Amino acid sequence: MSKRGIVLYLHVHQPYRLRNYSVFDTAINHDYFDDDKNEQVFRKVADKSYRPMNAMLAKLLDKHPDFKLSLSITGTFIEQAQMWAPDVIDGFKKLVDTGRVEIISETYYHSLAFFYNKAEFEHQVKIHKDKIRELFGVETSVFRNTELSYNDEMAKWAENYGFKGILAEGWDPILQWRSPNMMYRPAGTKNISLLLKNYKLSDDVAFRFSDKDWASWPLSADNYNEWVNMAADNNSIVNLFMDYETFGEHQWHDTGIFDFYETFVGKWLDGENNTFYTVSGAIDEFEPVSEISMPYTVTWADTERDLTAWTGNSMQQEALHYIYALQDDILRTGDEKLIDDWRKLQTSDNFYYICTKWFADGDVHAYFSPYDSPYDAFLYYLNVVRDLRYRLHHDHHTGGLNG
Repeated sequence: MSKRGIVLYLHVHQPYRLRNYSVFDTAINHDYFDDDKNEQVFRKVADKSYRPMNAMLAKLLDKHPDFKLSLSITGTFIEQAQMWAPDVIDGFKKLVDTGRVEIISETYYHSLAFFYNKAEFEHQVKIHKDKIRELFGVETSVFRNTELSYNDEMAKWAENYGFKGILAEGWDPILQWRSPNMMYRPAGTKNISLLLKNYKLSDDVAFRFSDKDWASWPLSADNYNEWVNMAADNNSIVNLFMDYETFGEHQWHDTGIFDFYETFVGKWLDGENNTFYTVSGAIDEFEPVSEISMPYTVTWADTERDLTAWTGNSMQQEALHYIYALQDDILRTGDEKLIDDWRKLQTSDNFYYICTKWFADGDVHAYFSPYDSPYDAFLYYLNVVRDLRYRLHHDHHTGGLNG
């Protein structure tokens, strides 16, 4: 009989933030990214989160033979880590070398290309797979799309591509009476398994842990262990999906997050029928119990769980339209620098910063934005797109610049 297991999946990402790129820069300065800001943020998060979390995970793997987890690491993160904190990459390599840490596949540039251009999307998946193979010496067999954005069509794509599993949000309107703590089969597929995030238990750690207004604050490892055991009661797996930066950056060290999690892992594994699985391990262990259909796109973001955090206003839609409209002309140039800039501009964070949904209440999203307002973020982005067009026209003499 299979053991009940936690599937812990952590997502590692940093974008390239744009500098305050004014209209006077266009056609003169082709340097779009705020290197100082990007380096400063990266070094800060490496100190607060990546190094201590790598150390804690190494300790847990060392101490508990049954502890396992899965990670996804974006290409834009890897590039920055190689420049500014190569020891962080070494830390991840050590984790992967244990054989109990799986790397999950995704788009190299953390983009929304699936919804705008399938060929570009597939190319970004391939270069991510290649980068992971080159750096860690492993093959990826499970897929997650940016921001856990998922629908039936994406599952079919992933199955055709050869993935054996895919991750999505366990969103109540989709699940209805069903539990997220089971293995499912995506509608219309034969050979791919679907793992759904238990968002209540995941978000207790990722978002609520340090919230003093939360009824369950402060959260003890004993209480959390009890909740996870209850969730796993008649089921096979509890999928805890969150950002790597939850540990030390979103929830600071002084909240007790590291001690809490280390203690919880020990308590969970003390349960006689309890273990951890990598995503692949869970897929190998459990057959899907039934089929689930998500005809429209679901994500793991904010209360709506849809794409509106990136596509919800006309500025975001315009920015997305402009960047993808340039594809054929950009790729035709074969200019590696130009193509790489264009791809970095597809990173979903660029469109998230233009979101106006939360601007009035200046909540957590404002904390992550390097700009004074969504309108500034949009203007800088548009100015950069203008400059991309200038480079196309000026350096490569292509037509069709009206996007």
